[in-house]
Amino acid sequence: MLLEVKVKDFVEDVASSKPAPGGGSVAALTSSLGSALTSMVGNLTIGRKAYEKLTVEQKKQLDHNFVRSQELIKALNRLTEEDTTAFNGVMAAFKLPKGTEEEKKKRSEEIQKAMKEALEVPLTVAKESLEVLKIQKSFGDFGNPNAITDVGVGALLAYAGLEGALFNVLINLQSIKDEEYVKEIREKCDALKSEGNRLKNETLEVVYSKLN
Repeated sequence: MLLEVKVKDFVEDVASSKPAPGGGSVAALTSSLGSALTSMVGNLTIGRKAYEKLTVEQKKQLDHNFVRSQELIKALNRLTEEDTTAFNGVMAAFKLPKGTEEEKKKRSEEIQKAMKEALEVPLTVAKESLEVLKIQKSFGDFGNPNAITDVGVGALLAYAGLEGALFNVLINLQSIKDEEYVKEIREKCDALKSEGNRLKNETLEVVYSKLN
C-alpha cells in the first residue's frame, strides 16, 4: 500500500526507474494534501472566537465544507493507490502474446480496454480535485486569518493535482482508437481545467487580498 510507506520511501520510489508510482499517483496525493490543508484551516477556525462571530449561514457553509474536505482526503488517498493498479493493468495487457493473428487481435482489444480503465482513474482524480477547489474559497473568506497562506497553498496543490491528472488522461487518449470516446473525454478535460483554474484564481484573489 503506497500510503502506508514513509514519505521518504514514497519519494524515493517516485524518483526511481520504476514506472509506478508516477505522475498519476502523485497528482492524486497532491490534491489530497490540498484538501488536508483545507481541513487544517477548518480545525483552526471552527469553535474559535472568530468563528462565533460568523452568521449562521457562514458557519453552516464552513461546517459542511470542513466535513467535505475530510471526505475528499479519503477519496483521493484511495485514488493514489488505484492509479498505480490501473497502470499495472495496462502493462499486463501489453505483455499478452502476439504470435498469431488471433492473439494480436485479443491483445489489441485488451490494451484498448485497459487504457480506458486506466484513464478513468485520473479523470476521477481531476473531478475530485475540482471538488476540493470548490470548498476552499470559503476558508479564505471566513477561516482563521492566521492560516490564510495554508488556504493558498491548498488551492495551488488542488489545481496542480487536477491538471496533473488531466495530463495522464490526455496521454492515454493518444492510444485509444474510439474517436467518439476520445472527443467526449477531451471535452470533459477542457471543462474541468477551465472550471478548476477559475476556482483556483478566485481563492488566490482572496488570499492575496488578505496578505496585502
